[in-house]
Amino acid sequence: MATHLITGAGSGIGAAVARRLHERGDDLVLLARDAARGKELTARYPGSRALVGDLADPDRLSWAFSHQALPDRLDSLLHVAGIVDLGPVGELRPKTWHQQLNVNLIAPAEITRLLLPVLRASEGQVVFVNSGAGLNAHADWSAYAASKHGLKALADSLRAEEKPNGIRVTTVYPGRTATPMQAKVRSQEGKEYDPADWIDPESVATTILMALDLPRDAEVNDLSVRPGR
Repeated sequence: MATHLITGAGSGIGAAVARRLHERGDDLVLLARDAARGKELTARYPGSRALVGDLADPDRLSWAFSHQALPDRLDSLLHVAGIVDLGPVGELRPKTWHQQLNVNLIAPAEITRLLLPVLRASEGQVVFVNSGAGLNAHADWSAYAASKHGLKALADSLRAEEKPNGIRVTTVYPGRTATPMQAKVRSQEGKEYDPADWIDPESVATTILMALDLPRDAEVNDLSVRPGR
C-alpha cells in the first residue's frame, strides 16, 4: 500500500486524483490550509489524515510542519494546488505577483525541501501538475505563466539533483481542464464557461496515475495533456 501526500485535493484535478487513489486503498495525506479544512478533507476520504499548512504563506510552512507528525514513508508527493489571476503586465500589482508565485512555485519548492528526507528514504516520486502556460505565455497570463515556467525549472533541477537518490520527478502539463479554476479564468476573460468544452479532470488524473504506476526501470519526465475536441 502506497502513501501519497496531495495538495489541492479539495477540487478539480486534485480531488480526482485523491478519489482514485483512495478507492484503490492507498494511504492519503492531504494538505489543508487550516484545521477546519483538514477535517472536511479527511471526512471525504475516510482513513486519510490531514497536514495543515497554508500555501499562500510559504515562509511559515517549516514552522507549521515542525508542529505536526510528518509521514515516515512517502511514495509520492503530488503538487496539484494552484491559483490564477489574469491581467496585463501594465496593470498587475506586486501583490498579485506574490500571491501566484507563493502558491504556485515557492510553496511547492518549500514543501519538497521539507519532505525530501522521507522521499529519499522511500525512493519516492514528485509530481508537479503544471499547465500549458508553463510552456507558452500569452497576453494577460504573465504572472501565472511566470510561476508555472518557474515550476518547470524547479522540477527539472530537482530531477537532476535527486536521480542519484532514486527519486523520480514528473511534470504534467494539462491544457484547459473543467475545474473551478477554469470557471474563474473564463469569467476573467469575459467568456462563457461550459465544462464540456474542456478536459475532464478524471482524464488528467488517469495520466498522473499512469506516471505513478510506471515500473521503476523508467520514468515520465514531462507529459502534455490536451483537449481531444
